[in-house]
Amino acid sequence: MNPAIDSPAEKQAETRKSAFGLDYLGLSGFRKAYWNLSIDDYYREALYRKEGVKSAHGALVVLSGERTARSANDKFIVRESGSENDISWGEYNVPYDAEDFERVFARLREFLVGKDLFIQDGIAGASPAHQIPVRVISTWAWHGLFTRNMFITEEEVIGKDDFRPGFTVISVPEFKGDPLSEHLNSETLILINFAKRLVLIGSTGYGGEIKKSIFTALNYYLPKKSILTMHCSANVGEAGDTALFFGLSGTGKTTLSADPARKLIGDDEHGWDEEGVFNFEDGSYAKVIDLSAEAEPDIYRNTRTYGTILENVILDLGSGEADLFDASITKNTRASYPLTFIPYALPSKRGGHPRNIIFLTFDANGVLPPVSRLSHDQALYHFISGYTSKVGGTEAGVGEAPELTFSACFGAPFMVFHPAYYAQLLKENLQKYAVKTWLINTGLVGGPAGVGSRISIRHTRAILAAVLNGQLEDVSYSPDPWFGFEIPHSCPGVPEGILNPAASWDDQEAYERSISDLVSKFKENIKKYADSTPPEVLGAGPS
Repeated sequence: MNPAIDSPAEKQAETRKSAFGLDYLGLSGFRKAYWNLSIDDYYREALYRKEGVKSAHGALVVLSGERTARSANDKFIVRESGSENDISWGEYNVPYDAEDFERVFARLREFLVGKDLFIQDGIAGASPAHQIPVRVISTWAWHGLFTRNMFITEEEVIGKDDFRPGFTVISVPEFKGDPLSEHLNSETLILINFAKRLVLIGSTGYGGEIKKSIFTALNYYLPKKSILTMHCSANVGEAGDTALFFGLSGTGKTTLSADPARKLIGDDEHGWDEEGVFNFEDGSYAKVIDLSAEAEPDIYRNTRTYGTILENVILDLGSGEADLFDASITKNTRASYPLTFIPYALPSKRGGHPRNIIFLTFDANGVLPPVSRLSHDQALYHFISGYTSKVGGTEAGVGEAPELTFSACFGAPFMVFHPAYYAQLLKENLQKYAVKTWLINTGLVGGPAGVGSRISIRHTRAILAAVLNGQLEDVSYSPDPWFGFEIPHSCPGVPEGILNPAASWDDQEAYERSISDLVSKFKENIKKYADSTPPEVLGAGPS
């Protein structure tokens, strides 16, 4: 679309223009650049350009296009001399030729001639000592609002004359790659260039690509400063006891960290430095399929709030009501909103060193206990393993049924270095700060998919409360005969029969086969990291 001069925010387009322009990218010839718009102006532009509609309760309801999840097979990292020896090349870090990158970038610059650009500056990282200024440039107005929601964008921070982007994302959903001449897997592209501190995104409008591209950059730059970067949520109790929740999408990071009895630091991406834990973001990107006011009242309320973006949520055009149970577009429906929409969010987005770390897994086999206590070596083993199940819709190509997977560091697609690099940083912190570690299964009990049932969220919340309140300190434990971690005999608010996974199966022979099969998969997976994993950590796995 190439609107006339009566675009709603035409007069405001340069009111918040950065003193540091676009020359460093070689961008020129575009029709108009809209800089750091207000929420109202982003709404007006998105509605004017027919990028979305406004719900009856004020949320901006948008579609991401054909891609409704991360396109993992279309992400590449440019191989260049400054970073190639650091990167763990493989399934998730696929090398891309620097000359191909330049060809794509040149064609993208040509594509943007005559187009309107929305530019949102921000800050990634709540720790003043380790912040990285970021800039997101897109042809879609709602991507600007998404960036404003997700990162620190106070005018006193981004409006300074000395603001210089430390990392830039250019997201152009209409731009298609050429798989043949540009050596891509499809028309979709996510090209990360650490030398240029730049990401190019094309042929996908999924907001998560912007967010995860910046996370990937932080996972490269910050560990070089001995800062552990983590795919986890975090909250803190009244006593200052910080807790971390590691897990892939669908395991409960957002849901379980959203606890009115505790202050929310953040729900997805954090760093751990010499001062403690700090959020990388200033917003939430919550999965909202089947969301109910009863189970998750705060997140539900935010789906009905002005300033929230509802991505790929079905809207009844007659009533204007969002249907959070309609998965006809995707199960991976999302809501993006600022953390200020959560009444118990911590304004500083920072907490002390963790007292408890919880690894969340969705066990589709139904054989892992709802809660188990880990030694530090066991914690490192499970951190490197990252066992869980992919939940339908969170990644392109994932089907309806949960798919067993191992995702190192509980975030392999976003980790740039070898998992052992991050594990070593975690090990140092666990030992230095005497952190307690736990594995919580938010998946199935009583059998595998199709037989067992998902653990009640009520029981999971009771388990979590007992962990964080210290109620599991004085109960008795037994070692699991397969995995070796300790299973509590009792937990307030949880039936004892649920705590012991074997007892929840009617068919004991089937249980033995299922857990034996899972142990075999753990052993096969850890072989990939055996050469760089300490023997005591390897020995902490299942036997």
